[in-house]
Amino acid sequence: MTIQLPIEFTERMRRQLGDGYDAFINCYDQPPAKALRLNRRRIKPVDHARMSQIATCENAPLEVQRMQAAYYFEDAKPGASPLHDAGAYYIQEPSAMIPVTLLDVTDSGQKVLDLCAAPGGKTTQIADLMDGKGLLVSNEPVSKRAKILSENVERMGIENALVVSHDPSFLADRFPAFFDRILVDAPCSGEGMFRRNPEAIKEWSPQNVEMCAQRQQSILGDAARMLAPGGKLVYSTCTFSPQEDEETVEAFLSSHPEFGICDEPLKLYPHLHRCEGHFAVSFVRRADGTGIIEGGSSTAKTGRSTVLSRVENTLLCDFLDGVLSEKCRVKQAIKDDPGRIVRFGNSIYFAPEPMPETSGLKIYRAGLKIGTFMKNRFEPDHALSHALAKDDAIYNLDLEADDPRAMQYTSGMTINCDPGIKGWTLLTVCGLGLGWGKADRGLLKNHFPRGLRNV
Repeated sequence: MTIQLPIEFTERMRRQLGDGYDAFINCYDQPPAKALRLNRRRIKPVDHARMSQIATCENAPLEVQRMQAAYYFEDAKPGASPLHDAGAYYIQEPSAMIPVTLLDVTDSGQKVLDLCAAPGGKTTQIADLMDGKGLLVSNEPVSKRAKILSENVERMGIENALVVSHDPSFLADRFPAFFDRILVDAPCSGEGMFRRNPEAIKEWSPQNVEMCAQRQQSILGDAARMLAPGGKLVYSTCTFSPQEDEETVEAFLSSHPEFGICDEPLKLYPHLHRCEGHFAVSFVRRADGTGIIEGGSSTAKTGRSTVLSRVENTLLCDFLDGVLSEKCRVKQAIKDDPGRIVRFGNSIYFAPEPMPETSGLKIYRAGLKIGTFMKNRFEPDHALSHALAKDDAIYNLDLEADDPRAMQYTSGMTINCDPGIKGWTLLTVCGLGLGWGKADRGLLKNHFPRGLRNV
């Protein structure tokens, strides 16, 4: 075996798996499983096959079991494609896709919390199921990781996410009995990531397992306070440790009699499934509300000013009418419900519905960022481009994924375009919004964000 595993870990796994241990340990000589999940909200079902072939470089890629529009890949490098920059898919370890399938998310306007959300795989999967409706609060306590989470929310074109950064206990005080669905993909000892991440091996110890189990109990307790009567809570880890998995579930149920198991726990092993490793279980809270902690309402609209000056309103309307087409769904939504425009400094967002009171929250993203008012002009945001398709803009430049200009654009270069195109132009790849440019006399001036450029 090329990977050197901690002796305490292998001894425990031998006791845990019995006759299955040899097959388990031998899998560490195999490469880790790799997969991607298509952005179904932006890619039509009729285009799934073509997009999966392009992304995986295979004519008939194998689908991930239990998942829709998720595919394995081996030799391809989908992260280097402009389709990745356009949010066509999310590269995600196969077993990490399973917990969201237990959450029972719908597009009926639910309020959903992803409590430990970075880097964003499960948040983007939840958003895919919500289809832009309802409220998705994605939280990451670590500021650096919250920034990455926000960038992935932007890349995938998610419109209804409120990205925040707080300790779970803070949110529990702020949002008592508020959410219909909560996902706790808890920080853990990472045993299921040993093949993918050698650093996880270095950080593992029995003491760390114990510390993780204690922290998981605390996070689950905070999550329980935020779940509404009749709501569903999913707890997951990427570890094989019974202390962090089954024993944590038993301890939670013992201290929270108002909860019961909704679905039988799932435990995925790399020698039994084409994946790395995950544990997931779902709980339901009794609909009579037993054990609910009373608190202040969190359903009020945000206290941020949503009032635009007459000049700003004119600038915004000029942009919407002069740049976006009449068939653009986002344009129509903004015009139909201008009360959902939320202002942070000179930037404006189109907020989710419902939008909770935001004062005192450390916010990284408050729905879909539309753009920013500059001196005598309105500049559309990169996030807006990722919520659009080629037909949503009056002027667009649509490129194939292998067109050299797509990579030139994401590298920050000026590219050639039709001389008939003028002003703000949506650049798309395979029909999906990739970013903005400003066209003049056959050249497209690059507005792809500097911090995201492939250099």
